[in-house]
Amino acid sequence: MWNQDCSQSSIGTSSCKAAPSKKAHLEIFPCTVSQLLAADKLTNDCFTICDCELNQVSIVGIIRGFAPFVTNVQYSVDDMTGSPLNVKLWVNTEDYPPMIITSPGTYVKVIGSLRSCSGQRSLLAMTLRRVKDPNEISSHMLEVVQAHMQLFRKVFDVNMNATVVPQPEGSSGMHPRGFLPNGLSTVQGQVLHVIKMFSVHDEGISFHDLGTKLDYINVRDIRSSLAFLINEGHIFSTIDEHHFKAA
Repeated sequence: MWNQDCSQSSIGTSSCKAAPSKKAHLEIFPCTVSQLLAADKLTNDCFTICDCELNQVSIVGIIRGFAPFVTNVQYSVDDMTGSPLNVKLWVNTEDYPPMIITSPGTYVKVIGSLRSCSGQRSLLAMTLRRVKDPNEISSHMLEVVQAHMQLFRKVFDVNMNATVVPQPEGSSGMHPRGFLPNGLSTVQGQVLHVIKMFSVHDEGISFHDLGTKLDYINVRDIRSSLAFLINEGHIFSTIDEHHFKAA
C-alpha cells in the first residue's frame, strides 16, 4: 500500500518536462496493470507508453485487499496481467465514514493518474466504482486492445502480444466512447478489420478462422457484429453463408 509519509498529490494533470512526448488520443486511456507498471517514467507524476504521455487512465480489476485511513482508502487491485496495483482514493472527511467498497473479491473500475512514491507505483484514483455487469470486464479489455491498436498501429491479442498491421488511409483515433470514426463499435471494427485482411482471397475468410483470429471476443458478439456489418453493406457472404469478404 501507499506509504503514509508520501505527501498528497493533486489529481490535476502535470506536464512532462524531462523529455518530449505526445499526448494520448484519448482523455481517459484504457490500460492493463502490467502496462502501467512497465510505463516509462519521466517524473514522479508523469509517465509515457511509447512516448505517449499518459493523462488519466482506466483499469478494471478485482480488489485483493484494502486499508481505510481518516482521509483516504488504499486498495490493492489485480487484473491478472501483473502484480496487483496500489490504488489510493481520497475521501470527503466531512462525510466520514464514507460509503466505500470494502469487500475483497469485488470487481471495480478505477479512473485516475499514475504516480510513483518511494519507488512504488500507485494509481491516484479520481473515481472508483463497483462493476455490476460482468460484460464490462471483457469490454474494458476490448477498449485496451482498440486504443493501443489505434495509437501504435498494431493489433494486440488477449495477452497484449503485438503484430504491426497497415492502417487505412486517413485513419484517426478511437472515439472516447469506444466507437470508431465510421460509427462502428470497437468489436465491429475489429471484426471488419480482420475480414478486410483476408479479402484478397476469393472466398474471403470463414467464420471458423475469424473466430480463431478473434479468440478474445465472445462468439455471440462476433455473430451480432457480422449481422450488423452485412446489413450496413460493409461485408458480404461469398461461397456460402459462413465465408465473408469486405465490400
